[in-house]
Amino acid sequence: MQHLVAARLREDADGEAVARAIAAARALIDQAVAEEKPDWVCLPEVFDFMGGSFEEKRAASETLPGGPAYTMMQEIAKKHGVYVHGGSILERLSDEPRVGNTTVVFNRKGEEIARYSKIHMFDITAPDGKQYNESAAMRPGDAVVTYDCDGVTVGCAICYDIRFPALFQALADKGAQVIALPAAFTLQTGKDHWEVLIRARAIETETYMCAAGQTGTGPNVLVGTPSGSTHEIGSLAFATAVRRHGLRVAYLGADVP
Repeated sequence: MQHLVAARLREDADGEAVARAIAAARALIDQAVAEEKPDWVCLPEVFDFMGGSFEEKRAASETLPGGPAYTMMQEIAKKHGVYVHGGSILERLSDEPRVGNTTVVFNRKGEEIARYSKIHMFDITAPDGKQYNESAAMRPGDAVVTYDCDGVTVGCAICYDIRFPALFQALADKGAQVIALPAAFTLQTGKDHWEVLIRARAIETETYMCAAGQTGTGPNVLVGTPSGSTHEIGSLAFATAVRRHGLRVAYLGADVP
């Protein structure tokens, strides 16, 4: 089974940001299928809408099943006959104003086969003093989720989950052979911790790790510019595949067009 890790360029939020992001994801998957013929495609965390206020996140969220991001992934999985591991999207919840940070997975027929909500919320103070309080806008999940992909068991995690080894051990205990990690790591922490944590989780669990990170010109994404010129980070990989003994086998980095 061939895997593809796809990353997209982040756009600043405005009234049409969701539609643009979804269109960009569709175009990138179309391009990837045409050029690489993958069996499995992974998008980054919150590829539909990143950033924004509490109210903007709520407005950008969608009820599942359905909604523009959900429908796009469903259609494109069926169109190309590929598995789509839908990064994560903002899920509108019926019982509270916060949203879910939710992965949805589709099989080759466009059928939903898995849904995972991020468990560990990004509530931290960064090295530069900036505070993040993800739990104020997003409700954490509580389920450990795996699914079958043509005989390969894939485990689900999202971004900040990477810092909690117990989740990855639980996925391995459920038979995960590959663990997907869509992410939107900050540059402050990602430049030092992103790849080493991915490799650590692969070594600990003896699974393959496929991590798809956000990039672009926003202030809080992993790479300041596509060339890395905003911060001297060289070939830092924002999309990474690591085999189970911790060896990086594929990446898309700041120096890759």
